[in-house]
Amino acid sequence: MAILVFVFLLVLLAGVPVFIALAGSSLLYTHFIAGIPDFVILHRMAGGIDSFPLLAVPFFILAGNLMNSAGITNRIYDFAVAIAGWMRGGLGHVNIIGSVIFSGMSGTAIADAAGLGTIEIKAMQDHGYSTEFAVGATAASATLGPIIPPSLPFVIYGMMANVSIGALFLGGVIPGVVMTIFMMLYVTYCAHRDGIPRDAMFRWRTLGFTFIYALPALMTPVIILGGMTFGWFTPTEAAVAACAWALILGVFLYRSLSLKQFYKVTMDTIETTAGVLLVVAAASLFGWVLTTTQVTERAAEALLAFTDNKYVILLLINVLLLVVGCFLETIAAISILVPVLMPILVKVGIDPIHFGVVMTLNLMIGLLHPPLGMVLFVLARISKMSVERTTMAILPWLGPLLLSLIAITLFPELTLWLPRQVGMLK
Repeated sequence: MAILVFVFLLVLLAGVPVFIALAGSSLLYTHFIAGIPDFVILHRMAGGIDSFPLLAVPFFILAGNLMNSAGITNRIYDFAVAIAGWMRGGLGHVNIIGSVIFSGMSGTAIADAAGLGTIEIKAMQDHGYSTEFAVGATAASATLGPIIPPSLPFVIYGMMANVSIGALFLGGVIPGVVMTIFMMLYVTYCAHRDGIPRDAMFRWRTLGFTFIYALPALMTPVIILGGMTFGWFTPTEAAVAACAWALILGVFLYRSLSLKQFYKVTMDTIETTAGVLLVVAAASLFGWVLTTTQVTERAAEALLAFTDNKYVILLLINVLLLVVGCFLETIAAISILVPVLMPILVKVGIDPIHFGVVMTLNLMIGLLHPPLGMVLFVLARISKMSVERTTMAILPWLGPLLLSLIAITLFPELTLWLPRQVGMLK
């Protein structure tokens, strides 16, 4: 097992794709050391992606891509300006409110940063905001993408941890609100510190007009959450419903989605889905090897021998996840670490739904930092700043994000209250 872990880390640090590092190190152990037949190895990898909940992955990716291509982001941004543009530091608040709305459609931080980021950064620059402030606000608000449902990481976590994806979706709502409050408070502080004025006058007419203009797009999260809450469909079926609604908006209502765009969106979705499922298949084999060799049990015993206080354990795991999030892609990190950490959570009484939100937020913060922070690189390209300048622009925004993480970690009811109210948890 020491060889397995060493080879995995060595190959990963060499810049090899994650799924090759996972599969290669696992095959080294199973084929050459343990002598496990090849058909068993293939069966384990295929079994890792033979899951009904995983069908939600391509559909949520497709829904987010369709929303981006159908011109829906402009309508969301205009509505957010009408809501919050009148406040001090208005476009900073608009940046966050826009991400809250778009999070209910995309399910990923990268889609949020790429979709709304272009509009938000340019608008803030045109109104005299520094590029650094605009980039920092966009990066921080993008972390809301996988916390406010729907969420691609929640789907993967739910499958790996064998917990309700619907409960995870509902569990992310209040933490998303907490994050929004902390980020808006930071914008207010910066606005008063730097003398940032209001960017627009509040007008009921403008609010009503932009609301009607954006209403069909705003119905997407209502369809997803409402359908699951009332038991009309499962999370997987909700993803299909989101795709159908996005197609109706883009093709028939807004008429902004051409056949050529649809082909490109489809190809992008296939490419992204293939990458996700390759990682999940390889991580399933890696996790199976860790489990069968009792590495997960020994890791749990070692940590519990150090302490059995669940808050200390949560603190240590948070530190681990913040570091891992800087080096591993989110889906890979979830697929690798959930089998290792789940026995520890069970023994100290940490609710897996609560931990799913905590884990996802940790990994989202990791997306903002080098060496592998994808949101960082997306925003560096959009803003045409160096990676170093972009990193420095994001650093001050870690404050509200880490405060949100502390609150969500220490108060599990922020996550568990809503799923309990609708009967998804006891």
